[in-house]
Amino acid sequence: MATQALRSYLFAPADNQRILDKVFTAGADAVVLDLEDAVAPSAKAAARETLRKNLETLSPTDAPPVWVRINPVGSGMWRDDLAAVVGPWLSGIRIAKAQDPEAIERVAEFLELREATADMATGSVSLTLTIESAMGVENCEELARCDRVTNLCFGNVDFLADIGATDAEDGVAALYAHSKVVLASRVAAIGPPIAPVQTRLDDDDALRASTQRFRNLGFFGRSCIHPKQLAIIHEVFTPSADEIAEAREIIAAYEAGLDNASGSEVTSTGQFVDIAVVKRAQAVVELAETLGA
Repeated sequence: MATQALRSYLFAPADNQRILDKVFTAGADAVVLDLEDAVAPSAKAAARETLRKNLETLSPTDAPPVWVRINPVGSGMWRDDLAAVVGPWLSGIRIAKAQDPEAIERVAEFLELREATADMATGSVSLTLTIESAMGVENCEELARCDRVTNLCFGNVDFLADIGATDAEDGVAALYAHSKVVLASRVAAIGPPIAPVQTRLDDDDALRASTQRFRNLGFFGRSCIHPKQLAIIHEVFTPSADEIAEAREIIAAYEAGLDNASGSEVTSTGQFVDIAVVKRAQAVVELAETLGA
C-alpha cells in the first residue's frame, strides 16, 4: 500500500520484546520501531541487536510496512542504527528532529551503501522526516525535496517546547507550522504529512477531534503509541459511505455535463461541480478503493 494510503503508524520500543511480539499483528497499517526516545542511551546497542533479530524473522507478505526511527543525525548513533536495520524487511527510516538538509543527504548517501551491502535495489528504503523544531519548520521546503524523502511528519510535543508554546484543543499554537509542512509537501510533490501522536490515551473525543482537524488541514495518516487508538484513526482517515456516495455523484454529474457540452453541473444536494471539485471526488473514490472501503 502506498504511503499516501497508510492511516496509522504504530510505535513500538525497539528493545521491548513483549511489545515487539504483538506490534505486527495489532492492526496498524504500518509499524514504527523506535531506537530513539523509547530506548535509554545505555541500551542503544542492545536495542539494535534485539531489533535486528526481530526484523530478520519478518515475513514481508504477512507483516505491515516497517519503518525504524533512528537517532538524530547529530547524535553520532545514526550510522550504527542504519547498519543494524537495513534489509529487505524495511520500508523506510524515520529521522527524528530533522532540520538540516545537508544532514539528510548524508543519511541518504549512507543508505545507498547499506542497500548495496544488503543486496537491495538502490532507493528501496524511503525517508520520513520528523519536523520538531522552529528550524525544522523554517527549512521544511528544502527538507521535503531531499533525496528519498516520501513524507514529512510532525512532532508536536518537541515543537511546542522549542517555541515555548502551550498546546490547546484547537491546535492554534502550531497551526502555522502544520500548514507550512502541508504546503511544503505539496510543492515538493511528495506524500501528505503524517499527523503527530496524541499522548493522552484516555480521551477518545480529543483523539477523534484532533485527527479530523489534521485531516482537514491536509495531513494523511497519524502516528500512535497504543493499539487502542487505531480504530478512531482509521475511521477518520477512511472515507465514509456518505462521502463515497457524494463523490461518485459528483463524478457522474460532471460526466453528464461533458455529454451535454457543459463545463459544470449541480448535484442533487446543490453541490456545484467543476473540474477542481471532480479531482477531489476522484481522490476520495481512489482512496476508498485502495482501502477497500
